[in-house]
Amino acid sequence: MKLQTKYFGQIDYEAEDVVTFPVGLFGFEEEHKFLVLPFEGGAGSLLCFQSVQTPALAFVAMDPFSLLPDYAPVLQPQELKELGVKDSQELGFYVLCVVKKPVSDSTVNLKCPVAIHPHTRVARQVILEADAYEMRHPLAEFGREGALC
Repeated sequence: MKLQTKYFGQIDYEAEDVVTFPVGLFGFEEEHKFLVLPFEGGAGSLLCFQSVQTPALAFVAMDPFSLLPDYAPVLQPQELKELGVKDSQELGFYVLCVVKKPVSDSTVNLKCPVAIHPHTRVARQVILEADAYEMRHPLAEFGREGALC
């Protein structure tokens, strides 16, 4: 299948490449199908959640472990059940990035990561109960802002 994307032009993809969000992302509940596309030069840590339904809609995301190796998201039992796993460690996690100018003003949302089941490709954005994470962590606090967003 072909898709005109926000950042990558027209691409080809397969149905099995699609990540499904049964309840959408926060604020975008009607958006259920996304592709997770790596940005060139991002070393696999800088990604794009590209909507399949709305080609102009795309979110910049990051691998949170590339910023904070001891990041430890723990989902609630109901969230784990909805994703079909028993433990949070069975899931892949990504955090959304708000890119600003200058880049050092950009932030990542460690409080509300996207959890993806690696086999079923079902995803859910969650709100972590841990007080250690905020919705707007400046990239500058991680010391790698120029290399990432």
